[in-house]
Amino acid sequence: MDALNSPGRFGYLYVALSSLLFAISGTASKYLFHQGVTPYQLVQIRTVIASAVLLAWLAAANPSALKISRQSLPRFILLGFVLAATMFTYFYAISKIQVAAAILLQYQSPVLVAAYALAFSGERHSTSTLLAIAGSGLGCYLAVGAYTLDLLSLNKAGIIGGLSAAAFLACYTLLSESALRRYKPWTVLFYASLFSAVACNLLPTPLEGLTRSYDATQWFWILFISIAGTAVSLGLYNKGLRMIRSTHASVTATLQPISAAVIAFLFLDEIMGPWQVVGVALVVASIILLQLGREKG
Repeated sequence: MDALNSPGRFGYLYVALSSLLFAISGTASKYLFHQGVTPYQLVQIRTVIASAVLLAWLAAANPSALKISRQSLPRFILLGFVLAATMFTYFYAISKIQVAAAILLQYQSPVLVAAYALAFSGERHSTSTLLAIAGSGLGCYLAVGAYTLDLLSLNKAGIIGGLSAAAFLACYTLLSESALRRYKPWTVLFYASLFSAVACNLLPTPLEGLTRSYDATQWFWILFISIAGTAVSLGLYNKGLRMIRSTHASVTATLQPISAAVIAFLFLDEIMGPWQVVGVALVVASIILLQLGREKG
């Protein structure tokens, strides 16, 4: 019973809930793209609104969480720019290649996180962790229906964008894990969001996304993506990172494409083939394997 209530269990739960919110916001993003909103504009909007909401909330509820040292400022600036790059490269990949292929490419990040931990942190991975990484990767491949894609014929810029998204997501996970050793999750998230908003508005036409006119439905999804799909989901991800290893968190985050597939099946009448169901089961089994075989550290 104690094992079920251990902090590590809650770490997996936080990352899983984060992935669900990301998945819902991903579906909402598709809707906004069809309405004429560009990927760059959406990244602008979500980072600006997310950082503004976090600032207002922390200033009212916990002002001390806004305090950081000058020595930490460069690290937070880097974290913010990496977050902005993660969002943009992912949306750019979606704009160039099929969504399934973009998701598959981005969620190769667990392999990169594990490789970094092994090469630079001296972290030895157990057999269960290695099996979970392989299982989640194969599960993503099946769940998004990537076996129907002709990967060699895909747009090269889109492939580069997807692989870049994987690299930036891995960097964001590792940088966040480092910052969380000193600061609370919401402090890390606020400054990451703030500097990602700055990064997105350094290019031409600052605040371009916020100057457009939107109807009530579009505003609803914009606010959902910015608050639930960015501020809350990244906050949950950071809380999870504080409780479990970065390798385990990145594998658990592969629930995002799985959640997206299930949401599309339930609400968009998209049919899930037998192999996609197998993929969903593989990812879930991989996460369970991580929890059952957690490394002692």
